Amino acid sequence: MAVGYPASGTMVAHAMVTTQFELDGFRVVRSFGVVRGIVVRSRSIVGTIGATLQTILGGNITLLTNLCEKTRADAFDLMLQHAAQLGGNAVVGARYDATEIMQGVTEVLAYGTAVFVEPIKQS
Repeated sequence: MAVGYPASGTMVAHAMVTTQFELDGFRVVRSFGVVRGIVVRSRSIVGTIGATLQTILGGNITLLTNLCEKTRADAFDLMLQHAAQLGGNAVVGARYDATEIMQGVTEVLAYGTAVFVEPIKQS
């Protein structure tokens, strides 16, 4: 393992992720390719009933909002772990995608390009 590469099992810092294709103040030294985090999740019967009741009342369906947010966060963290395992310390071009696999079961994919960056030296 080269100096500066994260140890296996760690993850890239959240601040080192961008939807842009470059990270401000850093230059890409090496690219490791596409990394991803995939989570497939279903609603529980309790969550489904609770969400149905919230739908009747109208407004924000907080049970589903919380489930979606947790699923996205889990997929994002898996992507960051994948990037670190490859030797990256940043992810550029980060994106999300979601697909309903079957009724009530959704796949959430977080993906981007793992890179190793270093600060741009100011003269």
